[in-house]
Amino acid sequence: MKERREVDAKWSLSARHTLALIGFLGFVTVYALRANLSVAIVAMSNSTHAKDSHKISKCKVKETAHVTQKVRPDIKLGEFNWDSLIQGYILAGFFYGYIFTQIPGGWLASYSAKYTLGLGVFWTAFLTLFTAMAARMSPYGLLVLRVLEGLGEGVTFPAMHALWAKWAPPQERSKLVAFTYAGAPMGNVIAYPLSGWLCQHGFAGGWPSVFYVMGLLGCIWYIFWQFFVYETPAKHPRISKAELAYLQENISYQDEKLPIPWLKIFGSIRFWAIAAAHFSYNWGFYTMITILPKFFRDVLNLNVESNGLYSALPFLAQWAMIGLSGAAADFLTKKGMSITLVRRIFNTCGLVIPACFLIGVGYVECNVPLAISLLTIGVGFTGMAHVGFFVSHLDIAPPFAGMLMSLTNTIATIPGAVAPSVAAAITRVHSDAEHWRIVFFIAAMVYIAGAVFYFFFISGEEQSWARAPKDRNVSPNTKPGALTKKGNPEITVGPGAKGYAPVSTTSSPSDNDTELRNL
Repeated sequence: MKERREVDAKWSLSARHTLALIGFLGFVTVYALRANLSVAIVAMSNSTHAKDSHKISKCKVKETAHVTQKVRPDIKLGEFNWDSLIQGYILAGFFYGYIFTQIPGGWLASYSAKYTLGLGVFWTAFLTLFTAMAARMSPYGLLVLRVLEGLGEGVTFPAMHALWAKWAPPQERSKLVAFTYAGAPMGNVIAYPLSGWLCQHGFAGGWPSVFYVMGLLGCIWYIFWQFFVYETPAKHPRISKAELAYLQENISYQDEKLPIPWLKIFGSIRFWAIAAAHFSYNWGFYTMITILPKFFRDVLNLNVESNGLYSALPFLAQWAMIGLSGAAADFLTKKGMSITLVRRIFNTCGLVIPACFLIGVGYVECNVPLAISLLTIGVGFTGMAHVGFFVSHLDIAPPFAGMLMSLTNTIATIPGAVAPSVAAAITRVHSDAEHWRIVFFIAAMVYIAGAVFYFFFISGEEQSWARAPKDRNVSPNTKPGALTKKGNPEITVGPGAKGYAPVSTTSSPSDNDTELRNL
């Protein structure tokens, strides 16, 4: 066994916080690779193509000049004659591939979550480098490429959840998981303005540089992931002995492979509550991530560079809200509020409040500052849902968190393929405020339906079917890992342990534990 090297805690992140940071940057990369086309396609396509001839914004340049000096003084023709329907299919193509690798990703992550996630991102980043070539072949060539890219990214969420099942103590779960997945909106924050700027000023003709730059950054991230991330705390060569002991004492994950209780999962109302919230969240999120730049162009009359900047603002607000919500949720949990109530409060706010703001956006028409403000606040509040349903997989079934995420994300990927196509069909002929009002109203209703179902049927307690057979009679209120060593004679304690050592619920955390939690 390799000797464990101690590191100076004053000058280094703990191992689990390093995982959170690299994971955060990974999801920045994942969503930048996913969202870049949403902005670039505005520059790629000819907006005066005959089939889109009725898409004339009512907003005059003088009405928006006080917001930015870079509104469209004229119409810049794109390279491709793609109407809105073709663009909708291309934007949705990613999700056609994404949906098929969710469950395989959960299965592969049970063997190696690290390699599953890393190779999935690398695959997508590498293929992104060929976007310009595929687009110039035909729109169908680009569609096929986007489907293949989706196959790579489909494994990311199940694999990350599988890793956190081994690395996140329950009392830090909201904060660590929320921080990691906050990389998703930050990826949009970076991708939108950067893509807009590269379309206007980049190399290789402008828009192709978007895909060269982001594809290369994804490949570079993969190198850091391979070097800094390890499958379990026990396998990490640089983790401190104190942190390793703390994680082993507080996480009930074990190396043994439990059979997946498929019938129990699909018969669990808790599972369907998570799936409903996940589906509704993704309907609104994918509507925003794929067609928001188009709304800004067609209705608010913003050019591609300004478009990218303003499209990023809602996701910047979401990123900030995720961080605040994660800290607040862990604070409330430590103060004694039940996990179930915490999840209900944050998930409801994260879906119902955005629904109200989205409905409002449909009625502002040419008031650019108000439209952008409502979208920014509405999308921002969706960040609260990241400590609602997003963490519930880890609450109800830690050993199967990766597989549960793969199942709910499979269901929740349907909006990724359907929502952009629905929006494109509604706005194909008349891309005006009246028709976009319908798009936003549909998203709002889906948000509310998911929030209501989740509120009434979710639980924050680990389900009995998620435990090993010998542990299923343990109270759901028992602290994770609270079985005694006597009850698990095959598990050893300390560095090199096969599983994570359970502790008594009556034991108080040591000073060292408290220090580690506050890192």
